[in-house]
Formats: sequence, C-alpha cells, structure tokens
Amino acid sequence: MSQTYQSRIYVTLRPSVLDPVGTAVQSGLSQLGYSQVEQVRIGRYIELTFSAENEDKAREQLDQMCDQLLANPVIENYRFEMTRVTQE
Repeated sequence: MSQTYQSRIYVTLRPSVLDPVGTAVQSGLSQLGYSQVEQVRIGRYIELTFSAENEDKAREQLDQMCDQLLANPVIENYRFEMTRVTQE
C-alpha cells in the first residue's frame, strides 16, 4: 500500500554561479535606501505531493525528480523536506 508524502523543495544557484536577478534586486533595494543589504540570491520554492511505497522510496523518487527536472544540477543546488501525510 502506498503512502502520501508532501515535500518542500528549495532550489538555489550554486555559490560559484553569478545571479543577475539577485544583483538587480540588491541594486533596487539599495536605491530604496536599504544599503545595508550586502548580497541577494534568488531561488525557487516548490511544494509537491506524491505517493510512494515507503519513506526510502519517496526520498529516492524525490531526489530523481529534482535531478531530472526540478533543478539543473550543473548550476543549481537543491534540498528538500518531506513529511508523510496522514489520512484521517
């Protein structure tokens, strides 16, 4: 019987990759008077609900989804949190 899991995925650019959007946001903040902001990095947040046989399989599937589609492993890092959804 499969279980339902909810995950929160955070995708960010690798530290060695330039972030032109982050630079633009930092510049905008500076123009608004927030000159104390030293660096801005922009990323993505994804929520995903899916089914798997067990927690190990769920983590394996989620890792594959991130590697194959949700993140570009060449220039991005990702991490995720996963919780089992209880059926009431």
